[in-house]
Amino acid sequence: MSRLQLAIDVGDLDEAIDFYSSMFGTGPAKVRPGYANFAIDDPPLKLVLFEKPGGGGTINHLGVEVGTAAEVVAAEARLADAGLETTGVDDTECCYAEKTETWLDAPDDLRWEWYVKTADSDQMDSVVVGRHSAPGSDTTCCG
Repeated sequence: MSRLQLAIDVGDLDEAIDFYSSMFGTGPAKVRPGYANFAIDDPPLKLVLFEKPGGGGTINHLGVEVGTAAEVVAAEARLADAGLETTGVDDTECCYAEKTETWLDAPDDLRWEWYVKTADSDQMDSVVVGRHSAPGSDTTCCG
């Protein structure tokens, strides 16, 4: 089995461990001074590239792509139950896709999107076309 590794610098290790344990529903596999790693089997990661001339080399946002809108709603409920603030679940057109999505902010200003792509779109900018639940905070995609 191969696994893609994503390494993130964080400002506070304990805060980050708490956040990611809640977000993914599992604790770290290893914790050492200044270091922790998680062996998460599900979900796999999708890579998306955004061209930003003169502004590359940073993380735009991170995401978890799932198979159905029901999975997005269930993930949002689990995240909220874990005490994490989300944007609520919206149907949007953003980043050239129609999606059902929820967003949350991690420590160190990293943004996470939990979503399902339902169709292609010509729309790059975020447009909310329907709400599954009350909005919580900023719903700007890819931000």
